[in-house]
Amino acid sequence: MLKNNILVLTLVLILSACTAERPTLSGVDGTAIPPAFAHFPDIPFPSEAYIDLGETRALGSGEDWIGCLVYTTPYNASSVFDFYVSEMPKLNWTEVATVRAKISQMTYIRNNRAIQILIEIDNSNSSQVTITAIPNTSGITKK
Repeated sequence: MLKNNILVLTLVLILSACTAERPTLSGVDGTAIPPAFAHFPDIPFPSEAYIDLGETRALGSGEDWIGCLVYTTPYNASSVFDFYVSEMPKLNWTEVATVRAKISQMTYIRNNRAIQILIEIDNSNSSQVTITAIPNTSGITKK
């Protein structure tokens, strides 16, 4: 009887550990970051963004990653553009140039890196975003 109780208690503990919630990653403003984006903490992402692993080519993580990150979001291109205009300065990125068009382009610099953001209409209600990070060797720095 004691053996059965110990077995049942052990199983309950194991199962309760398996169902425990995982910690939620938080962005600058305290909102949850999808796990796929956790390697890119220096870039803001709108909620409900879905990384395209087939198109993404990024090396490194943290604030030193380089390459190309592609994701889709259910928001229209204009909303995504406004999101980046608002959110990039909060992470100390300095705007170099922006063009709002059918394929919007945005360029930002911070320290020794440059980021280009391309925002394309995926369909009438969603967007595809391509973020390219490269070393900033232009000599242009944040004022």
